[in-house]
Order: sequence, then C-alpha cells, then structure tokens
Amino acid sequence: MSTMLETIVTVVLLLMLLVIIIFLFFLFKPWRFFFSWRWRSPIKGDLERPFVSSQDDANASSFNQPNELPRDYDLEGACYPSEAHFRSPRTHGQGLVHKPRLSPNVPQPADTLVVDVFSDPSSEDVDVSQTLKLPSAHLAQIHKHGHGHPSFQTERLQHFVERDISDQRSCLTLEVISGPSQGLRCSVQSTNPSRLPLTLGRVSPSDLLIKDSEVSGKHALIKWNLDKMKWELVDMGSLNGTLLNSKPINHLDTGSRNWGDSMNLANGDIITLGTTSKIMVHITTQTQHHIPFGVGMASDPMALRRGGKRLPMEDVCYFQWPLPGLDQFGLFGICDGHGGDGAAKSASKLFPEIVANILSDSLKRERVLSLCDASDILRDAFCQTEAHLNHYYEGCTATVLLVWTDGNENFFAQCANVGDSACIMSVDGKQIKMTEDHKITNYSERLRIEETGEPLKDGETRLYGINLARMLGDKFLKQQDSRFSSEPYISEVVHIDQASKAFAVLASDGLWDVISVKKAIQLVLQMRERCYSERESTAEKTASLLLNEAKTLRTKDNTSVIFLDFDTSNRFSCKVES
Repeated sequence: MSTMLETIVTVVLLLMLLVIIIFLFFLFKPWRFFFSWRWRSPIKGDLERPFVSSQDDANASSFNQPNELPRDYDLEGACYPSEAHFRSPRTHGQGLVHKPRLSPNVPQPADTLVVDVFSDPSSEDVDVSQTLKLPSAHLAQIHKHGHGHPSFQTERLQHFVERDISDQRSCLTLEVISGPSQGLRCSVQSTNPSRLPLTLGRVSPSDLLIKDSEVSGKHALIKWNLDKMKWELVDMGSLNGTLLNSKPINHLDTGSRNWGDSMNLANGDIITLGTTSKIMVHITTQTQHHIPFGVGMASDPMALRRGGKRLPMEDVCYFQWPLPGLDQFGLFGICDGHGGDGAAKSASKLFPEIVANILSDSLKRERVLSLCDASDILRDAFCQTEAHLNHYYEGCTATVLLVWTDGNENFFAQCANVGDSACIMSVDGKQIKMTEDHKITNYSERLRIEETGEPLKDGETRLYGINLARMLGDKFLKQQDSRFSSEPYISEVVHIDQASKAFAVLASDGLWDVISVKKAIQLVLQMRERCYSERESTAEKTASLLLNEAKTLRTKDNTSVIFLDFDTSNRFSCKVES
C-alpha cells in the first residue's frame, strides 16, 4: 500500500515539474534565438540594408527595386488618426517610427526616384530613415552619374537630397483672429519634423491651445504633405466641426468622431473651430535662403488676465531674413500698439521695406560693413516710418534689431527703439541691454523732457493719459504737446562670433512687467541645457518658455517674444519663423 502511495506521489510531482517546464518554455520563448531571422522587423531590415549596393550588384539593384516604395507614415507630417501621433514634440533624429510599406503593386510616377535616406542623427535637414521623392531634374542628374558610374559615391546622392530639402522649406503661421484666444500665434517649419503634425485643440498638449468651450480637446491637426508640397488640414472627429473658408471639412457624421478628409491649405485661408474661434493661415516659402541662426517667436494676448475682461491683441512681432536683395542683412522687431493695432501693423510692414530701401544704396551698405555701425540707417528708418504713418489717434512702441554678417561667420547686431518694448543680449556670458525705457517715470526720459523747457511736475507719471513719452504715430498728441517724440534710442554695435554662445531676447512690456532681465537669462540657459541634452533646437522652445513664464506670473498685458539663438551648437534642426 505504501509503495503504491509513493508511486502516485512521484507521478504527481513529475507531472507538476513537466507543467512548470512547459510554462517556462512558453514564457521565455527560446526558439527566438534559433529563428530570429524569421521574425526580424521591417525597420531592422531597412537599417541593415546598405544605402548603396556593392559594385557587384549595383546595376541590378540601385535603381530597379520594385518594392522600394514610400512608407505610409512620413516624418514630415503625414500621419494616421491614432492617439500615438497626438503629441507633436518628438525627439529629432532619435529612435524610429514604424512605417508599414505599401503593397508592391502601387504605381510610381516615371519621373520620380524613391530614396531611403540614412543620415547622421544630428543632421539639420534630414531625419533618420526619411523617404524622399526627388524631382525629375534631380533624378536626371542622379541617373547620369549612377548609370555612367555604377559605384558613384553616397555623398553625391546625399548632396542632391540635402539641396532638395533646402529648396522645399515652407513656414506656416497660425493667428487666432477671433474668439476667446484672439491674438494667439503659432508657427512651424515644414523641415522641422519634431513639431509636426501641428495640433489644434482645447487641452494640452495641443500646439495651438485655444481656450474655447466649443473647441474639442483634440479638434484638428495640420500636417505637411511632402509628396504634394502642401500643408493639409484634418478634422480629428471634433464635436462642433471645422470650417475652411466657411465650408465644413469634418466627417458628415459628427457624432461618430471619425476623422475628416485632408484639405489643402493656402495663404490667407480662414479656419473656424466651432462657431467663434477663427484662425488666419499665413504661409511663406524659403526657397533659397537659410537663416544662419535659430529664431523662435511666441505671443499671447493674455485676454483673461484682467478680471475676465477681454483684452484685444495689439502686439505685432515680425522678422525678415534676408532683406530683399540683401543677403547679409536681416531685421527683427516688435511693435506694441495702444489705442488699437493699426499703427503697430503699419509700422511692422514699413520697417523692413524702408531699411531694405536704404541699404540698397551701395555706398551706405558698404559704410555699414566697413565701419560695423548702422546708427545712421536705423535713425533714418525711424524717421521715414514715422513720416509714413498717418495714425492720429493710435500709436505704438517700436523695437528693431538689425543683424548682419561679414561673410566670415561673424555677426553684428544693433538695436533702436522708442517706447518700452525691450531687447537684451547675452554674449560670452555678459548681459547687454540693447534698448532704453521711454516711460515718463524713467529718469533719463524726464531729463530729456526737462530740456524741452517744459519739465514734468513732481509725481506726474502720464501725459494725456499715456505713460510713454516716445512712440510712433499718435500724431494728434504730438501736435498738442512737443514733449512727445519719435526720436529712437540707438544701441552700440554688438559683435557676435561663433564661440560667444550669444543670444538675444526681444519682448513687449507684458514680459518685462513680470520677469527681470536676470530671470530671463536664467530661463534661457536652463532651456539650452535641457535641449542640448535632448539634441533639440532651443529657439522656439525658449520663446514659448518665456511666454508661459509670463503667463504663470499673471502678466496683465499683451505679451510677445522673439528669441534669437546665435549658438550653432544648439541648433539640431532647421529653424525659421515662429
């Protein structure tokens, strides 16, 4: 009896041991190590395939791979309607996105070549495993070199690809022109895949965050279609729909939360989210010129900072690099309007045109380059701009930063201003104030007014209700009181070399009312360190950081920021207007 019991116990133990072994076998899947070649992912296969075939099979495989087709998901902005792509900030050049291939029978145009580009992850223009289509002109040149020399160098092909990308740069700027978030702006470059697609919605992490109860949390997105070279708008199944130039583009069944079709965007289009929030589309192209330093822009009307009172947006920030016909010069500026935004908008259009016209004189231009001083140019530009403005009851501050290069990778910057929009720079760790505050409470401004023979009274902080003594426009006030002036303060020239790690911040008084110069510089340095470790560009992120800090500190005025990053080591992606 005991022998039979021992036998039964032994059998049970053996069965339990067998079950455990089988469980561990399926848990760890040891067969993966013997048949890994069968389970290799498409992405890994792409990475292991050589960029250019060896000489033995170059003729057979370099240009005649029928299955080398574009991928469904493109890093330049085309994406599927899934939650995985809602977050636009993705680390540039790091990691890969799974991109399923199309079926081999998809036809390809005869005049295009599909190339899988494998570049250095630190490359400014080309992302890892990015699929590009080359125009027929470039294709002809590649075929010429490829068929004549089957083993032509990878660098040669890379040259065409990089040049093609630089010719395809497009900048999209969205400006909210009505609704609770009126005045909000957001910009993105077609060559900056880390910020694409651009999302519009009511909740974070939307790129254009619109505080409107009629706007869905994730309402719409804008992507860059590399094949069509067009910006496209897609409704993301919003509840209240999306209109493009007053025509609905959302899915017919709004309750289904299905995405709408992609619609091409053009400069001047109006996007309506819900019924009240309207967004103006601005599209500019950069076909031949590349800004040699980082530029970021951000602005917010801070519309709900005065006890719920709606605050109109009167700030205008702008830049132009290069100036028309002047490859070595660029202009950056902020105008803060009062009494309306008319004077600010007019001045922002006039300054680039007038400065470019003055510098078109070769003698004046060569004088600036030889003496490294543009004081006369800036003074003349302010004088002409003031003469062209016909705004009697509206005025604006004006801060203008002129930047130029000597052709040897050295930059020079000089600033002029009227009003209280300020510019600061940091060069080699040294803080430089590029502007002068023209508020009536400022000591130097009170001295200037005293020299006119009509000094201010003790405790007097305003003239005719305005706290500024220098501005553009306001012609009626200047006719009433000669103490008002449009004469600009002009800074010294700042020399910027590659090793100086220099940067500049231009901002309206909405920022400086709540953030000191020292604090602003600290924020910039913190962002630089963070972005450098993540290998991302700092310009746009820094401008947004400064704006958000002003919002956190509850500034009570329109706020606009332009950030210029002259430190080349911090630019890992192409950066233009923001």
